[in-house]
Amino acid sequence: MLMTLGQFQFGLTTLAFDEMQRQIAWRHPENSRVGAAPGVQYLGPEAQKITINGLQAPELGQRGALDTLSEMAAKGAAYTLTDGRGVNYGAFVIERIEQTGSRFVAEGVPRKTTFTIGLKSVSDPTQVDPAGGAGDDSAWDWDGWDWWLGQ
Repeated sequence: MLMTLGQFQFGLTTLAFDEMQRQIAWRHPENSRVGAAPGVQYLGPEAQKITINGLQAPELGQRGALDTLSEMAAKGAAYTLTDGRGVNYGAFVIERIEQTGSRFVAEGVPRKTTFTIGLKSVSDPTQVDPAGGAGDDSAWDWDGWDWWLGQ
């Protein structure tokens, strides 16, 4: 397992990624002053942003994995993000999912899909989904022929 977002596990059997970018920033707005350089005031941290990039192919992962993440994003809930070492990054919402399909088979199903998932941290604990996005597992029923048949 590479990482979990709620109950969703990123890994070779579900959805693998090969790049993760983490942005951590702090707020320091300027205040204009007469006859002096602007003053700077520390207001605290910005929301962290994490971008995950990867590749999905029939040999790696499950075709319904990105659909499952889209369903989780549509709920608007936050999910706990933990890496494979057990480091907890906090609660994150899914801001965006970008997919690019290529190497199509005759039925119009891509053999290769690159993806980018944008996550944003939240500080309100009431936004966290206590079920971790767990729900209907029908998207996880995988058969290798699904890729070829477009199911």
